[in-house]
This record gives sequence, structure tokens and C-alpha cells, in this order.
Amino acid sequence: MNLAVELAANRKRGLLLPNPVMAASGTFGYGTEYARFVDIQKLGAIICKGTTLRARRGNPQPRLVETACGVLNSIGLQNIGVKALIRQRAPIWSGWRAPVIVNIAGEHPEEYARLAAMLEDVPGVSGIEVNISCPNVARGGMTFGALPELAAEVTAAVREATTLPMMVKLSPNVGDIVAVAQAVEEAGADAISLTNTFVGMAIDVTRRRPVFANVVAGLSGPAIKPLSLHMVYRVAGAVKASIVGCGGISTASDALEFIMAGAVAVQVGTANFVNPRVCLDIIEGIERFMEEAGIGDIKELVGAARPKGKGGKAPACYT
Repeated sequence: MNLAVELAANRKRGLLLPNPVMAASGTFGYGTEYARFVDIQKLGAIICKGTTLRARRGNPQPRLVETACGVLNSIGLQNIGVKALIRQRAPIWSGWRAPVIVNIAGEHPEEYARLAAMLEDVPGVSGIEVNISCPNVARGGMTFGALPELAAEVTAAVREATTLPMMVKLSPNVGDIVAVAQAVEEAGADAISLTNTFVGMAIDVTRRRPVFANVVAGLSGPAIKPLSLHMVYRVAGAVKASIVGCGGISTASDALEFIMAGAVAVQVGTANFVNPRVCLDIIEGIERFMEEAGIGDIKELVGAARPKGKGGKAPACYT
């Protein structure tokens, strides 16, 4: 049974994942935090938390609020900074089987490019995820993902600065996500991950004030899955770049929906907070599904729900 997927087939360095299940940025720390609880070497990939040029303290508390079917977060890209990452974390990653992708964020295209250049040829860094979709920072972040031309400008700057495989993470909070996806593909993205969180908020009725100092926050979890799935389906039919689906995935059935919609791989985020082993559970569930369906290669399921898609007879879904 073959679960391996390639995210950057046209890139000389490539980015081959042993399976299609990745731990999403911002929910898995630097991977080292979860290594005590699960065998992280079995993951398809680990995407570290958003990294900036300088260390960031992030937004003031409170930063997390549970909702009926998800979580609102306003972390504000708290991180140790790229120099500390290269010095402290990358040497650990270089000894791992699971590839590590560094999520980068900046306030202008030149900053993104500088980050990418600093990560070039760093042992332990297998690729870059360009974050143009964070709703919890005052400058940069989601601003770049709002318009195709801005998204393309950042993507092109990063592409010029590095030969590393590059994935661009899109925001769902845009007028036309297909146009943004096409723009970043044309600017050099090898893969596109979608979606990041939806903008939301919460109000403290006792204080009669917004809960978050930043007012808005990012909504993730099961509540956004149908919305993100629809966007993946639309984008997969409009671009040739590899699609990585994310948004509310917590079971193998969820992951299979995204794959059948056209994603070659998935990212699991909020569910890690509930069950640290969820990524491994999803991998095992996909394997059982494929075994019962008589499917030998995960690629047979990619886009199976699309017009003219191919796939084996589906057995009962696994949770």
C-alpha cells in the first residue's frame, strides 16, 4: 500500500511525504513538544508554528475561546524568531524521518524573502509554507492574501529567494479564493494550502467588551470544515499546483473528503489540542479504508469525488 505523496513534483529538491497527513502550523509547536506523547516520525510532515524575523511575544491574554464546534484563537504569531529556530530547532529536525516545513510570516514582501533566504540550505528544513493568511496581526498576514496581486508579490519574492519547495497558505476571508490561488501558482508556488481560519469574534457579556484585545480572532475546528472543503473543491479544479486541504479535520473520514475533493494531502490543526494522537489515528483510518476498498495507492483517491474522478468502491467511513 502506497501512501506517499509529492508536493513539489516540478521542483528539483522535491518534497516527498511518506503519507498525506501533516500537523498544521500553530497547533503542533515545533514538533518537539509532541514527541513525548506520540511517534511523530510516522507523520507525513510537521509544519512548525509561524516564524518571523524577530521573536514575537504575541497578543495579550486571553488568546483562546472555545465555541460550540471549534475554537477562536488570537495568538498573534508568538515565536522564537528565525535565528533561534535555525540554532535551536533545526539541528533536532535534521535527525528526524518526518520532514519539517517552516511556516513564515512577515510585514512586507522583502521580509518574507529574507526569511526564505535565511532558511535556504539549513539542515532539517524541508520546505517553506508562506503564511499570507493570519488574521491576528496588525500588519502583514491576511492583508497579503486578500488580493491576487499582493499574494503574487509575496510569492514571487519568496520564490526568487529560495530553491526550497514552497507552499502558500491562503485565507478564506477573501472575495475570490480561486483568483488568489491562480495568482500564487503563477508566481511560483509548488503547493497551496487552504484554508486558514475564518475571522470571528466573541464578546464578554459581563464586561460588555470584545473578549480579545485584537477584537477579531481566527475560528477553527469542525465548524469550518464544510466551508473549507468547498474552497478546496473549487481551487483544485482551477490550478495544477498540489493542493493541501485543512480546516476542521479530526477523523479519517474528514481527511478522505478533502482528498476526494482534490487535495493530495491534508493538515490537521485544532484536533491536536483534543487528541495529541489524532494525526496517527487518521493515518491508520486511511490505511484501513484503502485496504477494505482494495486501493493500492492513495493517488487513486485524489479527486475521486470530482467529475470523471476515479476511486475504489468506498467502504464504511472510519472515525
